[in-house]
Amino acid sequence: MTVVVYEVDTWPWLTDQRQRLGEQVTLGDLPADVWDRLAPPGTDAVWLMGVWERSPAGLEIANRNAGLQDAFHAALPDLAPGDVVGSPYCVRRYVVDERLGGPAALAVARAELARRGLRLILDYVPNHVAPDHPAVVDHPKWFVRGGPEDLARDPAGWLEIGGNIIARGRDPYFPPWPDVVQVNAFRPKLRRATVDMLGGILDQADGVRCDMAMLLTNDIFGKTWGEWAGPAPAEEFWPTVIGALRQRHPDALLIAEAYWDMEWTLQRQGFDLCYDKRLYDRLVGEDAASVRSHLGAGADYQRKLIRFIENHDEPRAAAALPSGRDRAAAVAVATLPGATLWHDGQFEGRRTRLPVFLGRRPDEPLDDDLRGFYHRLVAAAAQARRGTWTLLDVAGWPDNPTNRDVLAWAWLNDRRPHHVVTVNLSDHPAQGLVALPWDALGGDEWRLTDLLDGRVFDRDGDDLAAGGLYVDLPPWAAHVLAVEPR
Repeated sequence: MTVVVYEVDTWPWLTDQRQRLGEQVTLGDLPADVWDRLAPPGTDAVWLMGVWERSPAGLEIANRNAGLQDAFHAALPDLAPGDVVGSPYCVRRYVVDERLGGPAALAVARAELARRGLRLILDYVPNHVAPDHPAVVDHPKWFVRGGPEDLARDPAGWLEIGGNIIARGRDPYFPPWPDVVQVNAFRPKLRRATVDMLGGILDQADGVRCDMAMLLTNDIFGKTWGEWAGPAPAEEFWPTVIGALRQRHPDALLIAEAYWDMEWTLQRQGFDLCYDKRLYDRLVGEDAASVRSHLGAGADYQRKLIRFIENHDEPRAAAALPSGRDRAAAVAVATLPGATLWHDGQFEGRRTRLPVFLGRRPDEPLDDDLRGFYHRLVAAAAQARRGTWTLLDVAGWPDNPTNRDVLAWAWLNDRRPHHVVTVNLSDHPAQGLVALPWDALGGDEWRLTDLLDGRVFDRDGDDLAAGGLYVDLPPWAAHVLAVEPR
């Protein structure tokens, strides 16, 4: 699935528009040129992250948390009280926040995106809700509940609401989150409510990104909550929910935020796409051999991964991948099979990772050269990613092992490559012979045009088929080569 998703941190993005257009502007009032400029050509969907009603109770907790306040001031040195708007993952109700314009404004935004051929993606947080979510009082059995002894033993992990002792939300590897409460994924009525809630979201959007989706699998949920969860149902959470949801929204795009090597499990349980965090980690901190090993997975698995080098949970790529590594990694995620996720501000080289609680981002110098690179890359990837993808071998010489730092793959039609991608994932020059073992190349002259910088290379087809394509790449450099008869 070669979908390209562009994530927008909705509140700070709208604040930017308000600084230009006026403080009363909502998602429903933006002029056409704003929507025209939002996502680059080659994008298929826009993820408006953080549109739901944020919790006043969660905001109060955030404003009392010294660690969060330090993070807020570090990201936004001129922080004002109104800049802290609450966490988009501490949801009070799945209703568009009135400060963004409410449901009617979202409907306008969806229509504007649709006019530009863009689908709308929204969030769902299946693992927890805000402590002031109406269901906590109205339906306490939907949540993980304990007794007075649990609250006395672990006051950071439990709280009393409406006479019930309810667990704070968490995952198994970290302390509880102080601003949310934990749903019980084993409860049949909670599962039915999830179907209804997701259905309501998809009445307003074309897809959903499900936060920390692996936490709801029977195995992980049972190990996290033990006796408090009760006995596990025979049926898994996501097949139950997605099976019912597909009857109402058969074409919805369902994206799972997934970690801990749970991607294949969640793909089989019904998700269209799962985060490829493993590739992210390898591109950021490991070498080409590690990435090559990862790309040896089966085609069916890879087609249902969504690749990224930045999102709201990760550091900004311009800061985390210095000296050009960000560009090399970007070429990789853009031209591999599966989906690609880009993040608002990534193309301009923003370096400040903004806490999701904040509704304004700092002024930063924007990198026009980097923006030009990304726009060329997105357009090139849109041309390249069709047909069949295959990983290519890169040979070297006894006295020059730098071929090990070169990644290469091709996109083909009828066993003839129409695009070849090479990436030097190292901080030194690298050379190698990229194997192009297709007889269809022989007997012709070929023109290879680099879609990133416009350079043209003419090559003999017999040489390409027999000896391979010689590449000589500077540190962190890449080619996206269109292959055409000369």
